[in-house]
Parts: sequence; C-alpha cells; structure tokens
Amino acid sequence: MKKKGVVLTVVIFTVATMLSGCGLIDSLGWGDKKKAAPAEEEKEKQVLRMTTEADPPTLDSATALDGSSFNVLNNVMEGLMRLDKDNKPQPAMAEAMPKVSADKKSYTFKIRKNAKWSDGKAVKAQDFVYAWKRALNPRLKLQSAVILFPIVNAQAYYGGQLPETTLGIKALDDRTLQVNLRYPTPYFLSMLASAAYLPQRQDIVKKYGQEYGTNKDTMVYNGPFILSKWKHEQGYQYKKNKGYWDAKTVQLEKADVKIVSDSVSAMNDYTSNRSDLSPLSDKLVKAFQSGNEYQSVDRGATFLLVFNNRMKFFQNKKIRKALSLAIDRDELVNGVMKNGSRPAKGMVPDGIDDAHGKTFRKDAGTLTHYDAAEAKQLLNEGMKELGISTPPTLQLSVNDDDRKKIALFLKNEWKNNLGIDVSISPRAIKQKLAAEQRGMFNLSLVRWIGRYNDPMSFLEIGYSQSQVNFGRWSNADFDRLMEKSKVTKDLKQRNEDLVKAEKIVMDDAGVSPLFYESQAYVQKPYVKQLYRLPIGPEYSLKWTYIQGREQQPK
Repeated sequence: MKKKGVVLTVVIFTVATMLSGCGLIDSLGWGDKKKAAPAEEEKEKQVLRMTTEADPPTLDSATALDGSSFNVLNNVMEGLMRLDKDNKPQPAMAEAMPKVSADKKSYTFKIRKNAKWSDGKAVKAQDFVYAWKRALNPRLKLQSAVILFPIVNAQAYYGGQLPETTLGIKALDDRTLQVNLRYPTPYFLSMLASAAYLPQRQDIVKKYGQEYGTNKDTMVYNGPFILSKWKHEQGYQYKKNKGYWDAKTVQLEKADVKIVSDSVSAMNDYTSNRSDLSPLSDKLVKAFQSGNEYQSVDRGATFLLVFNNRMKFFQNKKIRKALSLAIDRDELVNGVMKNGSRPAKGMVPDGIDDAHGKTFRKDAGTLTHYDAAEAKQLLNEGMKELGISTPPTLQLSVNDDDRKKIALFLKNEWKNNLGIDVSISPRAIKQKLAAEQRGMFNLSLVRWIGRYNDPMSFLEIGYSQSQVNFGRWSNADFDRLMEKSKVTKDLKQRNEDLVKAEKIVMDDAGVSPLFYESQAYVQKPYVKQLYRLPIGPEYSLKWTYIQGREQQPK
C-alpha cells in the first residue's frame, strides 16, 4: 500500500509540473488572484471548490434540457421528491410519501409547513400547478413537456386538443396537491425529482419574462443552496440557503464552481490545490485508478448521433445505417475514451431497469455492430436510390469541450470507411441546442441523459410527437408501441413492446447510439458524502461536507 501511495504522489507531482504553465481563473474571484483562498488558509471552512465543463444555458426548469442546467437546478431547487444517495426518491417539498389510490392513478401530496422560497414566501401547491401547466402550455411548445405526459390530459392539452381545465393536477388548498395519472406509472415518484416537475413562482416568472432563470437575480430558490454568483462562461457559486426546510443537514457554506471546458486545465486546478475534485482526462485514468482519490460512476446516459431527417440525404435508411455501421464502438471507448465507458448495444443503457427490476439491456440484447464492408455497400445502394454518385460534405455539430476528440474519431471513421468528408462544428452548449431546435444541423453528437429509471426515458427521443426528437425521424409502428406502453397495465407486455420499439429504431437507424457514459474523477479525501447519481443530475451537495483538509500535505 505504501508503494502505491508513493507512485500516486509522483504522478500528481509530475502532472502538476507539466501543466503549471496553463492559465488559470481563480475559482473565487473569477480572475482576481488577490481574492484567492488557498487550501492551507481555508482549514475546516465548509467551502468546496469544483470545476464544470459548461455554463448552464438556463435555470428555467420548464425549458432546461441539458446536464449542466440539471446539475445546478438539483442543488438550488427542490421538487416534491429528491433522489437520495441510492438514487431512491424521498420526500422533499412533500412532507411525506403521498397517499395513493387503490388503482395507483391518483396521488395526494402534502407540502411541508416550513417549505420556503429564498425570499421568505411559502412554497405552495399552486406553485407546482403553475409550473407544470406552464411547461405544457401549447403556445410555448416546450421540449421538456413530454415528461409530464403521464398526467391526465397533459398530452392532449399540450397538443391543443383539450383546455387547461381538464388537466389532472389541482391544488386542493395551499398545502395539498392532487395529481391524477392516465395510467399507473411505477417510476412516477422518481420523475417528480426531475427538472420539469420543479415548482415555479408565477409572480417571479411574469416579472422577469424571458430573463427568468438567466442570471442569479431573476429567480427565487427553494433548494439547499442559492446562487450567490454567476458570471457566464466563467463560473458560479452555490451558497447555503438559510431558509431551506432542512438547512440543519446542509453543512457546506458555499461551493465555488469554475467553468473549465477541457479536462487538462481542470486537472491543473486539481493538482495545484485550486479545486477539490476534477474530471479525469483519459490519459491519466490508469495513473490514478489505484489511488484513494479515484472515483468512477456509470451514468444513465447514452452518447448518440442524431441525423437531421429534414435533409434528403438522411431520409434514406441505408445511408443512416451505413454511417452507423462504419463506427467501431469498441475502438471508440477503449482507444479514445479510456475511462470505463461501454460500447452502446442499443439506445437504452445497461443500468436501466425493466418493468420487473431487472436490466432492460439483457431483455433487448445487442443491436449494434461494426462492419465497414457492409457500411460501404449500403452507402452505395442508398446514393444510387437518391440518384447521386458522391456524398455531400457533412457537418458534425458537437459541444465545444472534450467531446471534440469523439467527433475527430467519427470523422476519421467515415472518411476511411466510407469516403465521406465531415467537418466538425464545435459550439457552446447554448448555441448548439438553439441550432438543433431550429433544425440547423446535419449530424449532431448528443449526450442523452435519462431523467428517470425506465427505458421510456431513452426511447422518447425517437417518438415522432416528442419535441426532443429534433432529428425528425418517425416510424408509425414505433409510435404505436410507445403509445401502447404508456397506458398498458400489463407490465410484462409493456416490457416486450419496449423491446420491440427499440429494435425498430435501431433497425431503421433512426439514431445511432455510440456508448454508455462512465465518468472518472479524482476527489480529495477530505470531501465527504458528495453523492454522484446515475440518472438525471450528476451530483447532489446537500449532504456534502469538508473534514480533514488541514491535515493534507501542502
């Protein structure tokens, strides 16, 4: 054990030396080095220092779709339920588990007496009703709405077919919320912890309009923390919410989060003792794997390719399949990622449960493979059907962060195996999302995060009526199976239908899943009880605290 410790120390020293020339923005002063708070001076202060890859595009829970926004919302807001360290839903704004009807379609929640917003006003049942109705408003066409569709008449209201008054949500009084579902939904309590189910204050949303959730002062908070600083593209700061109903549990006074788009710079901060945890670059995983600072989490997230079916080129099934078959997923995860991520076997990751609590992936099997020769043949057949002899030059949209290395691998695969030229278009996440929502892309590399533990959370991206299906692939049989699976009470049949639905989208190459994400980190030993979650947001700071920082070697 002593030998391993020596090796780890040498690796840290070497990495710190190699990276010492990189420029840094201080995590507290956002660039003002005079405000730096070195670890040796903080001692046992409950201050956590972190890095993150991207600025959250929005903290409007009705419109948020990306992981960066989910992460912040999970720490500054709270729904009826909160996921605990075991990813199980526990009462949060609800004072206890709900009363559930015998047919499991009606839920009655009681809001906590001491649930407050950060401006001191009480959290009311009406705040949930308003937020959910706003997300479903047919005039707004918000992409987050699909997760609310289990509610009675939610989908019909969203589609403009029924009035708002028919929705199955009602505030019986200020503290009592009743929710009626179209069908029994075993994962409903887990869904209640996701962003679209968070409450919102009508007066605040109306006051700030389109500015709501775009900076720290245009919203109010009801979670363990508030945002006390937010400088876009630089960083933000969590500060303990003194008015939070369970403030006694929250030990961190603040957490400073610096935005660092690449893992090398983030690692520099870590080895220089400017941050307490860091994503681990692929090249350093082996070096740190045996040390006590290494952590790895299998995420409920699938990296996939979305084809823009508005383009005639991608309306051809054979061409879509060709681009998918030309990708060696084993080489991608083992030769490029090197962080424990697993090659995708289908749209649904291997950690997602079926209706019986078993792994859905075992039911559905392996639906991907690599075959460069077949890919070339399908491409030629597809182009012949389209009446073209050469493929167009394509553009791959990707986040402007470490994902560019994935894009470069894909570019080389398509060039070497298919002779297709692809340019890489890196964009900040906010601009990338906006372009995709308008259909302004050819191919897009997407990290799809499951919002609840059910195959439907991943298959919804292929549903033609879903606003998150921005590639506009559609298949009537797939839609029929998805609709049937939403309402059936026969869980065995539901599972079989979802297996069939996934096979349809994979056979048709509606999208092309690449790999299931694993995230490798290093974290200082004095950071305690920082819980990382496999589904939805990546982490929860509610229970985190610092212990023993002053005992660490300087």
